[in-house]
Amino acid sequence: MEIKKISSGAKWENIVGYSRAVKAGNRVMVTGTTAVDDEGKIVGVGDAYTQTKFIFQKIEKYLKEAGSSMEKVVWNRMFVTDISKWEDIGRAHAEFFIDIKPCATMVEVKGLVHPDMLIEIETEALAD
Repeated sequence: MEIKKISSGAKWENIVGYSRAVKAGNRVMVTGTTAVDDEGKIVGVGDAYTQTKFIFQKIEKYLKEAGSSMEKVVWNRMFVTDISKWEDIGRAHAEFFIDIKPCATMVEVKGLVHPDMLIEIETEALAD
């Protein structure tokens, strides 16, 4: 089975030892993704909807690089720091997946790497 590893270039990949995405056969896994832009700044501080939307835009980029697309997503796992924001997060999720309807999990966690991060998302998709 062919395995392709995709990097975002973030310093954390080498510090922690992970890939942004991995394509293994016809499966694509995108690792936990947060609302951090290319300059390392958190997008949408205090706004779960904006962070979620930004994260899915990032995930879409990595899926394309791996030969997949949002239409081929089969599972999203969302780790949130405040479950009471589920409607804002769900609204952003629906903007990308209302017709696709992948499996989705939303779990409240105690915290993420930075206190301004409200959500982290892992995605699994199929590829050609």
